[in-house]
Amino acid sequence: MSRRKPSRHAPAEVDAYLAAQEPEFRATLEQLRDIIRALAPDCTERVSYKIPIFRLSKDFVAMSAAKKHIGLHTMSKAIPLAMKDELKAAGIWTSGTTFHIKPGSDLPVALMEKTLRARLAELGTGAEA
Repeated sequence: MSRRKPSRHAPAEVDAYLAAQEPEFRATLEQLRDIIRALAPDCTERVSYKIPIFRLSKDFVAMSAAKKHIGLHTMSKAIPLAMKDELKAAGIWTSGTTFHIKPGSDLPVALMEKTLRARLAELGTGAEA
């Protein structure tokens, strides 16, 4: 069995994933995708492990729709710990490397951008400005 390349770019897979979500989930996921693409325009995107994953030199972040929340998978143990107070104040809870966001709520854009910039800095992409 051949393995797919992790760096393959398949935005149509992400489009299909988003189209399959309930409207309030879809709107927040699309907004999150737009933020990710704005801060990391060179990232590839694909669906892997049944969720959208964004990749630069390695996996950057992922996002998902669960039963009662939207997940932003930071793939970083340090970021959720460093930002726990800000996240709590914004109504976002964490487990492991994942932020849990209530669908239909106002996405704290500045906080998401800060998170993504921190992840870019971890990856050493030079795109964290």
